[in-house]
Amino acid sequence: MSDVSTKPELVSINIDGKVYQVAAKQNVVEAAKSVGIEIPHYCYHPKLSLAGSCRMCLVEIGMPMRDRATGAPILNEDGSPKIGWMPKPAIACGTTVSPNLHIKTKSPMVKASREGVTEFLLANHPLDCPICDQAGECTLQEFSSEYGRGVSRYRDVKNVKPRAKSIGPRVSLNNERCVLCRRCVRFCREVLKKPVLGAVQRGSLTQIDCFPGMTLDGNYSMNVVDVCPVGAMTSKDFRFKMRVWFLKQTKSICTESSVGVNTTVWSREGKIYRITPRRNDAVNDTWMSDSGRMVYKIVDSDNRLHDNYRAKSTVVFEEAVDAAVALISEGAVAIVASGKQSVEEQFALKKLAEATQAKVYLTANLDDNDGLLISEDRSPNRRGALLTGLVKDFDSARIEDLGKAIDAGTVKTVICFDDDLCAAGLTEAQQKVARIIYVGTHMVPTSEAAKVVFATRTVFEKAGSFINQNFRLQRFDAAIPGTAGTMDDLEVIATLANRFGAKLDVTLRTLRNAIGAECPLFGNADLNKIPDEGVELTEAVAAFAGTAFPETGSLHYKK
Repeated sequence: MSDVSTKPELVSINIDGKVYQVAAKQNVVEAAKSVGIEIPHYCYHPKLSLAGSCRMCLVEIGMPMRDRATGAPILNEDGSPKIGWMPKPAIACGTTVSPNLHIKTKSPMVKASREGVTEFLLANHPLDCPICDQAGECTLQEFSSEYGRGVSRYRDVKNVKPRAKSIGPRVSLNNERCVLCRRCVRFCREVLKKPVLGAVQRGSLTQIDCFPGMTLDGNYSMNVVDVCPVGAMTSKDFRFKMRVWFLKQTKSICTESSVGVNTTVWSREGKIYRITPRRNDAVNDTWMSDSGRMVYKIVDSDNRLHDNYRAKSTVVFEEAVDAAVALISEGAVAIVASGKQSVEEQFALKKLAEATQAKVYLTANLDDNDGLLISEDRSPNRRGALLTGLVKDFDSARIEDLGKAIDAGTVKTVICFDDDLCAAGLTEAQQKVARIIYVGTHMVPTSEAAKVVFATRTVFEKAGSFINQNFRLQRFDAAIPGTAGTMDDLEVIATLANRFGAKLDVTLRTLRNAIGAECPLFGNADLNKIPDEGVELTEAVAAFAGTAFPETGSLHYKK
């Protein structure tokens, strides 16, 4: 199944004397951005309704003039079209591009407009950039430097508004810094469908606040921090912890569910400080859940595994491998795979299963979907198990059947990957298993019962790819080095598989080439060149059309 061309209709517009081809039916802010021209703005957000209140995006617009009687173009002396400019500037966010539209973004009128807007915004704004938590990513700071007057004529006492007011369990509001763009208000009303925030008071005393009896306490409350262009809305979790210019940004994927929310992981010197959403219109727009932002805390959690174990004694990796090989060699082996594993890990695990003649079972972590960005399937990559051929289908790999096999005595050795058999409902069956090998990141009841334990790395400490609920292949990169004492899952899988004659090379490039060659449902997708926005696996979409998955009826955010 080939991709259908969706090239947008193009129109010619003129910006500051140059002609550009841009997509039709978009506003001037987006059109200018698409050709590398910045038009400053505060209230406009591409995923929220138009407000047109900040007036920072004012530009001059005009159209070629025509004779009213004949309709013929009116020309200048040099033969060029004469442009009829509007007498006053217009907001770029509220102006839709049309053929031959002329725009001025640098004229004296535009410059004076921007300076005037900036001067009014700074009239009561505290000049505390050195201590503001938004410093380094504040558009007011950037635009006032780029487009402001550079001096203030305001001499009166500034209005004092509430500082550091808690409006919810995860968000703090400093109204002194608010520019009243109302993005937060529109987000609650339009995306959450819960109008929690609004503007109170009047004139220069106007401020944002929660409606009486309400707090910003939903699982998407921290998105107001992302949409806030200044330092008014701040995250309590990240507040005053680190300056953003010290942080490294790494593209990643949220592992909270099969939606596959695109994220950015912010880290420094091996420590993660926050996770924010990354725009992907095909998946999550620009939003993510609050709980997904906190996933990074698993890296340093108290129950993190830091060593390999044999019979509950710390051993080096080679000793753990020898012990695991001895257990596997006794036969009657089953592998418990996880939807948390990457595509590359699942493909390598298939090779281990083939080498050890083990039956593969797949855990299912299911819960209610929230109708937005958390689906019923709480694993990021169960689809990958199908496309790599690790399991034939979900029904033939049910974890319940493993319990029956253990009871029947046909399975005596279980290799469990990053999941807990007790949490999967196999508490009694786990107690009957003579030999358990656990490969995972954290201590769980299964790791406590295991004969051999391999300590591995979290999603933040390794690279790979996931396939989301819509069969979109997306990559994630390693944000921080692996915790001391841990190994990459691929290294563990390959070492075990090769001890049984698999000859598995787990260099990511080599492994991804093998996946492309052996797994037809990946089509022509190049796993070594996955674009930032991911790629839809159209062959897989066609192959599983009509198949009922756990997320049936669960839709991520719809515009």
